[in-house]
Amino acid sequence: MAKMDRKWVVLCSAAVAAVYATGYFSTEAEATKTTLRQHAPINIQTKADNPSVAESKNQPKKSLYKNGTFTGMGENRRGSIEVAVTIQNDKITDVEISDFAMHYSESDVVRLPNEVLQNQNAQVSNVSGATYSTQAFQDAVQDALYQAQNS
Repeated sequence: MAKMDRKWVVLCSAAVAAVYATGYFSTEAEATKTTLRQHAPINIQTKADNPSVAESKNQPKKSLYKNGTFTGMGENRRGSIEVAVTIQNDKITDVEISDFAMHYSESDVVRLPNEVLQNQNAQVSNVSGATYSTQAFQDAVQDALYQAQNS
């Protein structure tokens, strides 16, 4: 009877390992496919930052961005984040996390909107222990800035 019990333990253990491995690899493959549009990083610049953006006497300055609030999405295999980025006169004036559906706590990334306001771009410091949430947040802000661009 002991031999039969060992065989069942081995068989069940192998079955559990196979199911786990299949789930992991299918999730990993899906995560690889769920890549957002990749945009070149966008920085908000003013004429003081870049003389080529300055107004000329013959030509009025063309805004880099439309004024308004733009929604951006960032997602990965750990969930998704939606942000609302407000731009006024080529300056990011507000960033809010409007929807947070990540595996980790939203409290891990609550300081990131202020960092975007300070940096005037989507680049933020990585939050230790919330790398996926940080990346999804950056992607969401970048997506909103992409939508705000004047063509």
